[in-house]
Amino acid sequence: MIPKVRPKIELLGKSFIEKIIQEALLLLEKEGVFIENEEASRLLQDAGMNCDKGKKRFFITRGLVQKCLDSTPSSVSLFDRSGEKEFVLGRDNVHFDPGSAAVSVLDHKTRRQRIPVTRDLVRFSRLTDSLEHFHFQSTGIISSDVPDLIADSYRLYIALQFSAKPVITGTFRIEGFRPMLDMLLAVRGNAKNLAQKPLAIFDACPSPPLKWSNLTTQSLIDCAKNGIPSELISMGLTGATSPVTIGGTLVQHTAENLSGLVICQLAQKGAPVIFGGSPSSFDMRRGTTPMGAIETMMIDCAYSQIGKYLGLPTHAYMGLSDTKVNDSQAGLESGMGVLLAALAGINVVSGAGMMDFESCQSLEKLVIDHEICGMAYRLIQGIEQRDEPLALNLFQGFTPETQFLSMPHTRQWYRQEQFFPDIIDRDTYDTWVGKGEKDASERARDRVEDILNNKPPNRIKEDIQKKLHGIMQTDASRNGLDSLPPADL
Repeated sequence: MIPKVRPKIELLGKSFIEKIIQEALLLLEKEGVFIENEEASRLLQDAGMNCDKGKKRFFITRGLVQKCLDSTPSSVSLFDRSGEKEFVLGRDNVHFDPGSAAVSVLDHKTRRQRIPVTRDLVRFSRLTDSLEHFHFQSTGIISSDVPDLIADSYRLYIALQFSAKPVITGTFRIEGFRPMLDMLLAVRGNAKNLAQKPLAIFDACPSPPLKWSNLTTQSLIDCAKNGIPSELISMGLTGATSPVTIGGTLVQHTAENLSGLVICQLAQKGAPVIFGGSPSSFDMRRGTTPMGAIETMMIDCAYSQIGKYLGLPTHAYMGLSDTKVNDSQAGLESGMGVLLAALAGINVVSGAGMMDFESCQSLEKLVIDHEICGMAYRLIQGIEQRDEPLALNLFQGFTPETQFLSMPHTRQWYRQEQFFPDIIDRDTYDTWVGKGEKDASERARDRVEDILNNKPPNRIKEDIQKKLHGIMQTDASRNGLDSLPPADL
């Protein structure tokens, strides 16, 4: 049998990658990076790194960067709630998840954005859990019916209750990490089990250009010490907070990721780190950050190449749209992003369901994007040789009346060869009319309601649920909330 070819896309040649990396190393060594966190400052000083008189700008040598790269795992494994299903982040393995931390949701009926509440978090978590092409869930919506001070831990609290999938999350405050860690420990049982079978990834975002805040640095340190993978989310805006050229932005992006990686390794040698980001090509005409711009996708695919060259797992925000409703722009931008991410072999692809510059989540778009992800998986599966010979035997004794519908060969391979969508319309015109003339967003709405009304929620075990509730209630009480909102189904 002839081996199949995995379809791929690459935007950078080897010499260009090496030049970007070398300039990033020189940037860290000669210009440095700002570090606001005292613990990280001590770690860098103990490692022999020079700093300015104010002790905030550190100059990181290429020798230390290389040493830290050598101790960083080339792949990361995540496990589901049961600890039985493993997802490997590395090589060209692709895993999709919804985007994180939307501050609004799109109301399908009114076509207007509104502020989310707990019920929206529950519906989002349940829906994500039911869609097979999303390997991970995310703490994708910020609830307005709890204080801002517990918004991070509360999102994780809901996610762990209603989905068995690993979760992409992060903390908004230093104090938020402890209750989130306690919840993960409650699910895994103890610290050793959590480190051996991570259930969550924590995003940590440097402030461009080349600055790690006290909060994000502490997240890197806390995760490293507990064996939780850190996903480095560099967010340069071309011409605004990073150089206007894609090549220049890639230099800054690489330097920011490498500095974050160094902090993780100094905190705990061998800590899992993911080379990622959410950069954007800045639209100076409108002052916006278009995640659906082709240039944004080019940056993402290019830095994923750099991450792979460095031997690291990769992440990107792709599959988003900047539109405000589920229209053709939503499909265009999301489809391009998902397919390019899959062809680039990005290990963690966040963004499904998101619109309006990463600020809004739509359950209907989430369902549509899920089918795009299914198509992308079919694409990178490639074309396989199923038989030997390929087809010659099927034509033995053929006549003008020969057809293939009834052949055993067709029944044998039909389902392996094709991806079958539910929302994408493939009916005849008359059939479509007979079904109510619904467009994709309306069909997606029907699918959302069918799942949420008819599929039982994937609740966590009752004893663990009680532990989670106790942890969350303690955090809520500490921050001025006497009782938690009901988690309505």
